[in-house]
Parts: sequence; C-alpha cells; structure tokens
Amino acid sequence: MAELAYLGIAESARLLAARDLSPVELTEALLARIGAYDSQVNSFITVTAELALKQAQEAESEIASGRYRGAMHGIPFGVKDNYNTAGVLTSAHSRVCRDNVPREDATAVARLYRAGAVLLGKLATYEFAHGGPATDLPWPPARNPWHLEHFTGGSSSGPAASVAAGFLPGAFGTDTGGSIRGPASLCGVTGLKPTYGLVSRYGVMPSSYTFDACGPLTRGVEDCAILLEAIAGHDPKDPASARHPVPNYRAGLTRDIRGLRVGVVRHFWEDDLPADDDVRQAMDAALAVLAGLGARIETMRMRPLKDYYDVSKTIALPELMCIHRTDLSERAHAYSADFRGTTLAACVFQAVDYVEAQRERTRMLQEMQPLYERHDVFVTAASPAPAPRLDSYRTLGYWQRPNITRPFSITGGPALAVCNGYSRSGLPLGMQIAGRPFAEETVLRVGHAYEQATDWRDRRPALVPDVQPARLAIENFAISPANADPHTLELGRMMAQQAGFALTAAQVAELDQGVPYIIDMVQRLRRPRDRFDEPANVFRFPAG
Repeated sequence: MAELAYLGIAESARLLAARDLSPVELTEALLARIGAYDSQVNSFITVTAELALKQAQEAESEIASGRYRGAMHGIPFGVKDNYNTAGVLTSAHSRVCRDNVPREDATAVARLYRAGAVLLGKLATYEFAHGGPATDLPWPPARNPWHLEHFTGGSSSGPAASVAAGFLPGAFGTDTGGSIRGPASLCGVTGLKPTYGLVSRYGVMPSSYTFDACGPLTRGVEDCAILLEAIAGHDPKDPASARHPVPNYRAGLTRDIRGLRVGVVRHFWEDDLPADDDVRQAMDAALAVLAGLGARIETMRMRPLKDYYDVSKTIALPELMCIHRTDLSERAHAYSADFRGTTLAACVFQAVDYVEAQRERTRMLQEMQPLYERHDVFVTAASPAPAPRLDSYRTLGYWQRPNITRPFSITGGPALAVCNGYSRSGLPLGMQIAGRPFAEETVLRVGHAYEQATDWRDRRPALVPDVQPARLAIENFAISPANADPHTLELGRMMAQQAGFALTAAQVAELDQGVPYIIDMVQRLRRPRDRFDEPANVFRFPAG
C-alpha cells in the first residue's frame, strides 16, 4: 500500500499501459490507505469505493484487450465536493446541501470518465468554497497531513490534503481567489488555476461568476499537465468557456528555461503582506535556482495587494450573495457561523459599487499589457507563512488581510503553486508562477524545470496508523470587530432587513463583523473616472 500511495499519474500510467500494474490493484491499495488514515486527515466527505472498483475493473478489462484510452485510463482521482457527480452526494460541505444528489456530472468529471479515470470520492472544502474552516458543520474541516493540528488552506482543502497524504495521485479543486494555490502551497503539492474559461465550470457550484476556475492538484507538474489536458477545452454548456486550442501540455515540459524573462513581484511578500523568514529565504533560494537554470530574473511591480483585494471582494461577494440570498433569507441557521460572518455583510454593497469595481478591474487588465510584453512569467510567494493551527482561525481575519494569490485571479491568466521548501517546523512552503492568459505551457515549463532541479516533492508526511488527532475548537468570533460607527452598523442591519434576512441576535453580530470593512472597501474604490471607462464584464457576442 505504501509503495503505491505516492505513485504519480505519469508513473502509474506507464505501469498501467505496460500491464505491470492493474487499475484494480492500484484502486484497492488507495482505498485501503484512505480507510487507514483519513479519519485523521478528514479529506473525504464521500468515499465512492463501489463505483471506483467497478470503474477500475472496466479499465482493467479494456487495457487488457488493447483498448487503452490514454494517460488517465485506470488512474484514481477525487473531486472537491462542489463538482456535480451523478448519483453521488454533492454537499459543498454544507448542511444546506446534505441531501443533494445530482442527476448529471459536471463537464470536468464527465471528461475524466471518458478518459477512463476512476473516481475514489468527493473531497472536503470550506462551505460552498468560501470563508474558512468551520466545526459547526456535518463534516469536520480537513487537516494538514504534515501536522494534523494545522489547517490546509482553502477552499480546496480536501483535494490538497488527500494528494499530500497519498490517498490520490490527483484531484480537482476550484479557485476564485487562491483556493487551489493556497492549499497546494500549505500542503506541499502542486496546484494550477488555469486561465479563466479554459476549463468548463458547468456542473460546478458557483461562488463567483467572474472569477471561478476549475483546476488540478497533483504531486508534480507533469501530472498537473496530464490532468489539465484531460479536462480543458471549449464547452457550450458554460457561457464563459473559451474557444482556445488545447495543446499537448506535457510535451512542453522541456526543462529548458534559458532566456525566459521572469518578473519577480517581491513587494507582494516583502512589503504588502510581509512574509516570515522561512518564506523569504525559500523565495531567495528558489530564484537562485531559476537563475542557475538560465532564466533572466528582474524585479518588477504590480498594484499593491490591497487594490486587488478591494476589487475582487466588491465583485465576488455580491455575486456570492446573489447565489445564496434565498437560502440565507429562509434558513440562515443551516449555514455555518463562519459562512454567515463572511457573507451576510455583502448585502451592504450597492450596484454602483459592483460596477465601479468592474471598471477598476478594466484598468488593472490594461496595466498588465506592458508587463506581459516585458516578462514571460511572474514569480512571487504563494503564502506569507506556513500553515497556521486550525484553532487559530478567526472569521474576522477574512476581512482584515489580502492574500498573495488574488491578483492573478483578477488578471485571469494561469497561476501555478509549487513547493519550494519547508519551514523550520517541517511545514511546506510554496512559490507561485503566473503568466499571461492561455500561457499554461510556459508557466508549467518553468514550474517543471524548477521542480526537477530540486528535491522538495520527494518528502512525505509521516502519518501513523491508529492515531487520532487532538480535538480542536475554532472560536470564529473570539475577536471583536474594529470599533465601528453605530450609524455604519445600523446601515448594515437595515440593508440586511431589506434583503429579507430575519436574523437572530447572534447572526446580527456576525453581520456586524464585516460591515465596517465593506464600507471602507467601497470608499477606496470611489475615485474619479472617465464616463467612457467600461466595466470588465461588458457583453460581447460569441465568435462565429
């Protein structure tokens, strides 16, 4: 079981194609490992053992008869539990959807089935891929396999934890502002947010129509390329799906990055969100590796992180509120306190705020054009510190700090997180490599060259059988919000009432947490603009 647990997709595919390994043998070994260790990690919501064995047997029969479909044939995978799976619970890690069994597969899942892949199960997330870890839900939050008292990052918490723990060679998550890259960094695996529209979102529960992206988490870059190629491509069922050719991403992993122009966004981790010493040292060492491989390193600047945070939240939160307003008005109690504390205050946004943020995003996209001409990729840290303890999380932190991943959700291009070291306490650290829209080949090539020149991905967390981790209580609202003007809080309560929310006293306190921060956010976005400044989501007729 241990020998098969950390086989990557590429290596497994070679063995399966040569019939030196059977899909059933691989699936049974991983199911046994999940049974032995996932009670510690909590990465799965649903293990689909019966379905997996059936699919593995079909794959074994097809491969034996010479009907080999390609690199994903017979390969086990998992998906975040906001991907629809026909006949299998899709809960979004929420009490609201604890009985939701879809009739149709998400497009990404359907494409993997057509490639012959084997579904091992549905994986933990933050509730509806939003907010932070919560202990007042039907399923516990996932834990970091490197240290079980620490969290995984989110919201693709289960996918990152399951790959790091050796339960799966690859999994799929979603990324709205860093929800693939953050967990990949904190769990020491590889995660890619593809270009917006490259991978279909059809059948994936939305969080933000403007920013949601679906992508892979794996142990290495080659595996990431294999998974991306299996699911990428135009889908008429997704209105945001791009008509862009899907290249052979794996063939582009040449390890040769000589002459590539690497723009280093140092101010993200040195000034805007100052990183700890372990992260700083890991980034300096990683940049030295890239320089040693022949890349041309140049420090550059983008907007301050706070600017991207303001624009992202002012667009994404009203979209999230639109998605959940009815359920929040009818059964707010069914959500976690953290979800309410990071969502209710979105009722304060006005239509003009949303449009102002979309207009500011247009400016941000325009500012990227000369940077794309000057640099082939952008490199920065993926997180300012290693994973904190789960019980250190507070809902208020959601409103107080930007993150380093969000700028590349705004710009819409690909962004890859790879492990670039470990902290003194043994927790993984991560580096982020981003590029212009549809430049996945270049981003993956740089990540692969770095990965092959280092040995970080060879390390494994030391899970011990029959060990139950300590119980942890997350006191989401243990910190009081900043002193807010009473009129500001009254505005929030009035807007909540207008939205149709009948809130308890405790829920009003949850609402109050975010209102002052939203008011500050929209004030920062209100600046002089030309009347001809268009919002970034202006309507365009589809080509052809």
